[in-house]
Amino acid sequence: MPFDPSTSSIDADRLWADLMALAAITEPDRPWTRRSFTPRFAEGRTWLSNLFIQSGLAVRTDAGGNLIGRLEGRRPLPPIVLGSHSDTVPSGGRFDGAAGLLAAVEIARAVIRSGHALDHPLEIVDFLAEEPSDYGISCIGSRAMVGALSPDMLSRANAAGERLSDALARVGGSPSALERTTPPSIAAYLELHIEQGRVLESGRIELGIVSGIVGIARVELILLGSADHAGGTPMNLRRDAGVAAAEIVSWTAKQGALKATSGRGHFVATTGIIEIAPNAANVVPGQARLVLDIRAEDGREIDDFIMLLDRHSLEAAQRSGVKRERFAIISKTDPTRCDPHLRDILARSASKLGYSTTELASGAGHDAAFVARIGRSAMLFIPCLEGKSHSPDEWADPDALAMGTATLYDAVRSLDNADNAN
Repeated sequence: MPFDPSTSSIDADRLWADLMALAAITEPDRPWTRRSFTPRFAEGRTWLSNLFIQSGLAVRTDAGGNLIGRLEGRRPLPPIVLGSHSDTVPSGGRFDGAAGLLAAVEIARAVIRSGHALDHPLEIVDFLAEEPSDYGISCIGSRAMVGALSPDMLSRANAAGERLSDALARVGGSPSALERTTPPSIAAYLELHIEQGRVLESGRIELGIVSGIVGIARVELILLGSADHAGGTPMNLRRDAGVAAAEIVSWTAKQGALKATSGRGHFVATTGIIEIAPNAANVVPGQARLVLDIRAEDGREIDDFIMLLDRHSLEAAQRSGVKRERFAIISKTDPTRCDPHLRDILARSASKLGYSTTELASGAGHDAAFVARIGRSAMLFIPCLEGKSHSPDEWADPDALAMGTATLYDAVRSLDNADNAN
């Protein structure tokens, strides 16, 4: 159904105009690019800070480099927090992160416009560097907020040699204060986001209530064979690392498909990096490097897959006469369940407004997973065209954004009233 502005407190036209204005702050030759810690990112932050102030919010930057706008409530209560991120991947999209931020701003404006203040304060957070950064870490701001940004992470450097701690200070954070900073108390965290998938669009469903955010593991394998002449080496005498790698890639896709249909929730596995050396048409590959990305709602499914991969990769190496030089879990995060009470509030708000919903998992990581460590956390998805994200073709319909924002606004009101009744 189309969004009906006559029945909503949301100014859909202004919300859309804000979103396009922020999108226009991009590297001119690589739309839509606003990488964290870059001059373009700083320009976007300045624009956001001014928008927060113009919208009636007090603005500050916390020790973790998060830009925060605050609308005071009528009572000294923990804040209801909304937000997302303003940074992008290279040549990314206009909606990932930004849609949630500007929906939150429009909700704050709707509260002010109504003349009926919330009892809770309302805070809007632009989390620093949700996307992978040049320092090898994502979700930097949310990690910092909840006390999960370690000294080791802060000491990591980019290609130019700048340490993350120095970059954090450069964008207004205070790395030296992080160890003595207590994570804030919050009433709840809610985030609107594009789905980054096709479930809503293919089902013609207007909104998605996120059941949980997947855990993510990345595994690196290195296989060592023998780089020999492609013409002079008989097939039965080869130690071809490429053949073993190909078998592992094929197995990963087949085993991932089996797990995806096992009934144990969302599961995907991808061989995202494949490197063959010496990578010449006339040389038998002597080395192969693979990096696999494994994601699931159930952490036990990730562990089980890694165990099977460990066994299968050894067998594949032996069949090809090569050595498995390395098998390492290079990163791993646990799945996060979204809060059942907040999910129920979101579903009831959508139903009240006449919007169709379904529950689905988020196959992408989000700051909400870290915020869930300090308080209730939930997410609301809106459809995106053909599921495209992290792409210049990323697109969400203006009505979809307005419907999601209206639902989130009603949920904030309901949460404020429900907390006050307790």
